[in-house]
Amino acid sequence: MSTESASSTRSSHIRLTSHPGQGAGGAPAIHWGAADPKERGPVIGTTTNRSQRNVIGTHSGSYGVYRALAVAAGNLTKGHRADLTNTSPTDRIGPYPQWADAEKIVSIDPLGASVAEVFSDLLAAGADIRPTIAVTQAHIHLPEIRQALAFQRLQVDGKILLEDSSATVTKIAVEPVWWLPGVAKRFGVSEAVLRKTLFEETGGMYPELVTRGDLEVFLPPIGGQTLYVFGNVQDLANPEVTLTARVHDECNGSDVFGSDICTCRPYLTHAIEECIRGAQAGGVGLIAYSRKEGRALGEVTKFLVYNARKRQVGGDSADKYFLRTECVAGVQDMRFQELMPDVLHWLGVKKIHRLVSMSNDKYDAITGSGIEVGERIKIPDELVPADARVEIEAKIAAGYFTDGSVPDAAQLAATKGRDLVE
Repeated sequence: MSTESASSTRSSHIRLTSHPGQGAGGAPAIHWGAADPKERGPVIGTTTNRSQRNVIGTHSGSYGVYRALAVAAGNLTKGHRADLTNTSPTDRIGPYPQWADAEKIVSIDPLGASVAEVFSDLLAAGADIRPTIAVTQAHIHLPEIRQALAFQRLQVDGKILLEDSSATVTKIAVEPVWWLPGVAKRFGVSEAVLRKTLFEETGGMYPELVTRGDLEVFLPPIGGQTLYVFGNVQDLANPEVTLTARVHDECNGSDVFGSDICTCRPYLTHAIEECIRGAQAGGVGLIAYSRKEGRALGEVTKFLVYNARKRQVGGDSADKYFLRTECVAGVQDMRFQELMPDVLHWLGVKKIHRLVSMSNDKYDAITGSGIEVGERIKIPDELVPADARVEIEAKIAAGYFTDGSVPDAAQLAATKGRDLVE
């Protein structure tokens, strides 16, 4: 065999890690919920050294395919390791007692923002440990905030809200890190069932789910969360400081492009205004933005449902709002808020004084996790677009919070939206 062909054979060799003993012998163990970081151990989803891996999946899971394309195209050096110089968080968060409670946090890594600090010795020894949380400072500019200033609902204070109408925030990006035993318990299923279903529904993409019971942590290929904090981040953990918060699930059409079939952007911008006002009054504001497009059904499914709603006999109506979704997707909603409170516990939150949300699912998940909720704030009627009346009436009838009347079946049937496709 020629030298060139021998080299090619070696470079194309693939070492499978789908069974115990094949590539994870030197990896540090993860003891989820341990208070001491050294005992807890790092999350290592590196592709550079298989022997170090102690999780299923890879970092930045939802972007893993793009990374593979970059490597295949020669734009990214295989095995590149991030230089973490000057990337440390701009604001220190925790540690809080919830970090060491395996019942409170199962879907993110509490140590994800501080790996360069708490695992410095392992990094110095060559371990490829990467952050799953990043914390930075930013300014946000929204036309709705400029409007609130023009109508004097908000005032410039030079700290939270600046002269150019931008708001100062601490911005936090969070990637999902699932501790499978805890996730299974949260959903009331066995870990074996969870692993098998994840394996099957991802087309067998992660065989380790069913062959590597020794690996308990999974980096799923889904979007994460972005947190926007108005005011002092440390105040989030102080129940004596008034916290105004909204947990918001992604809706690209409304949030970014202003589509008027739903209330997502109006509610989001209203919540931001409330957060700014609360922070200016000495409190703290929080927007937790999760990537769960179209109730986690996806945007294609969402648009199919739009067509089905508007083309049905009689046009769009609140009494058939959830039915049309279920006919297309087989389920009304797949956001499953059971994992949502984890990021609140990571921030040390014990009480949300003003929850800007009407969702009964979100409220139940938050309070069910042990976080107290005071006042609930609905979207003002004047902010609901005409075409979104169907959505809001259907949700109120289904159990969403309101301080007004709940429509009956006849009123729901009478609530019509436009019967033309956008």
